[in-house]
Amino acid sequence: MSSYQIDSIDQKILTLLAQDARKPFLEIARECGVSGAAIHQRVKKLEAYGVISGSRAIIKPSALGLDVCAFITVSLSENNKYPEVINALKHVEEIVECHFVTGKAALLLKVFCFDNEHLMDVLLNTIQKVPYIQSTDTMISLEEVFERQVWVKSKRSAKSKS
Repeated sequence: MSSYQIDSIDQKILTLLAQDARKPFLEIARECGVSGAAIHQRVKKLEAYGVISGSRAIIKPSALGLDVCAFITVSLSENNKYPEVINALKHVEEIVECHFVTGKAALLLKVFCFDNEHLMDVLLNTIQKVPYIQSTDTMISLEEVFERQVWVKSKRSAKSKS
């Protein structure tokens, strides 16, 4: 699908939805100075072009007792086995993100566990037992300082500031 050029109204819509995905279209329309129907049409177009891929509830892990957040780098013994490793890791519920990265490791995982014992169990008895995983390196997050959605700018306006 071709790329979609967002304008200033789209930027405002995306910013408002990133702050609160349940914000009513009429409130967004008032803040943007356009009709509710225009907002509805624009959101549908943003969805059709894949700019918006859905909305979801954000669940605070610690509210569920998941008090340990860890980042794990994974090195593979055979790089061409990447698809098999990813398929196995998809079934590990504690892994909430998986990124293919540059550098010494092939993958970067974000994991939530109840405690350090749970993390050790996931590492030793699940992740490190996946075929073709050669080694892991784990960093435990002491505190999430901030989290945010991607900033909403058009490519044009971002380039004009450089």
